[in-house]
Amino acid sequence: FETCGKDCSHQVCRMELAGQELPYVLVDSIGERFGVYEDHLGFLKKRFHLITMKEYLENKTFLSKKISAIYVWYHRPVINEELVQSLPNLKIVASAGVGIDHLDLKLLSSYGVKVSNTPFVVSTDTADMGMALLLASARRLVEGHEMAVSPDTEYFPADWLGVEVSGATLGILGMGTIGYKVAERAKAFEMKILYHNRNQRKKEEESAVGAVYCKKIDYLLQQSDFVLLAVTLTPQTHKLIGKRELELMKPTATLINISRGLVVDQDALVEALQNKVIKAAALDVTYPEPLPRDHPLLKLKNVIITPHIGSATKKTRWVMVEEMTESIEAGLAGLPIPREVLELKDM
Repeated sequence: FETCGKDCSHQVCRMELAGQELPYVLVDSIGERFGVYEDHLGFLKKRFHLITMKEYLENKTFLSKKISAIYVWYHRPVINEELVQSLPNLKIVASAGVGIDHLDLKLLSSYGVKVSNTPFVVSTDTADMGMALLLASARRLVEGHEMAVSPDTEYFPADWLGVEVSGATLGILGMGTIGYKVAERAKAFEMKILYHNRNQRKKEEESAVGAVYCKKIDYLLQQSDFVLLAVTLTPQTHKLIGKRELELMKPTATLINISRGLVVDQDALVEALQNKVIKAAALDVTYPEPLPRDHPLLKLKNVIITPHIGSATKKTRWVMVEEMTESIEAGLAGLPIPREVLELKDM
């Protein structure tokens, strides 16, 4: 490894110049289903000594005192009290993405372990995904594709219709960074925008996208043609959308979920879709992921499901790695941690 030069301020370069050992960082695996991407490996190995869970379990005695950080990718490795107790020098857990419902913040805090995530870098791509699902559902793109390529199709029926997006009302539950970016995109489609959030946005922010604040969720559900979920999963938002909420929605409405699967009562959603309580659903998230192959949601024509790919672009994933690396290095150096998670917020 070559350092940037004698005046370089990067921590990793200073360590190399001083002959210090690179920090030991625990990862789930390399490659494989939940592992560090092969493309990211070179970047990370220049900065950290990566230890997989398999390597750790095979050599706990030596490695337990060496590991000072955990790199959480795809919610792996799973962090529980047994693991935290076994790592006496653990300083920081860096988690990819915005959601942290897979981490026990109180547990980690009780052991003096800091937590960081990457909330802002994912917002643009996730907002794009929300609009993509809205448009795909409204214009029945998946069904249309299947019809167009089917060997059984002899003609395109003239009465095969979708619904208009322009001029429709979009209700956004959770007007954080992602929700607001969805509103910016929806404005370009000339949609009317309602939103519910823990805190009302500033007047100038509302005016910029033409958004109207709804203090109560019920009014938003009753008035919206599309309801988009962009909330953090907390005990307060768990099954936020259930049978009662679905029955408040218009029978012509579509539910879009880009937050977490557990924000919706899936059994109630299946029933609502089967009985035409609402028109359709477009989901980038479910619970579990993937759904069992015999799950009724997979059999419904009025449902679009994608494999939790809201932030899945090459550029965003690279920036996530860079931000996680920055947070780990700051945490180990005793510096303020960029994007430190201090509490779990709901709407």
